[in-house]
Amino acid sequence: MLKEQIENYIPFDEQEERDKEQFLEFINKFDDVLTRDNVFGHFTASAFVVNKERTKMVVVYHIINDGWIYPGGHADGIEDLLSVAVREVEEETGLKAKVLDNEIFGIQSGPVIGHVKRGKYVSAHIHLDCVYLMEADDNVPLVYRIDESKSIKWVNVEDAYDNTVCDFIRPIHKKLIKKLKGRRSV
Repeated sequence: MLKEQIENYIPFDEQEERDKEQFLEFINKFDDVLTRDNVFGHFTASAFVVNKERTKMVVVYHIINDGWIYPGGHADGIEDLLSVAVREVEEETGLKAKVLDNEIFGIQSGPVIGHVKRGKYVSAHIHLDCVYLMEADDNVPLVYRIDESKSIKWVNVEDAYDNTVCDFIRPIHKKLIKKLKGRRSV
């Protein structure tokens, strides 16, 4: 299922073309791409959560990344990455987000620095991330997990162009905003 979704995904730009090749190569080389047992990397799912007017997005201040990124998390053996993204939005924000498209909205591979998690060292690795588009009410109180995040907030989508989000995620945010603006209606 995941391999087929990646194969059918139409890249938006050169970054996604290259990442799609990497995703497929990774799937073909390793059996454990959906678990954290693969020390080189693994699949994750994220959500680009916007308000109804498409003027704001949710970001969480991630402890390990030490900066603002969109909600998401590890597949942990689950091949249905959309369900992972929905779960992570609820866990990391308290929001009941509406899925606007069942298809992958964007892909990216990104580095994770070596860190300590739950008292255990985790070596540097790659996250192969599938991003899904969702909508939520920006008037609902946000709730974050203190074990993963320092804070959470709604920001104007245009703030992705400044230093509000992590350096490594800024180009991805720009791309997702461009894609969002290109959609007629969702």
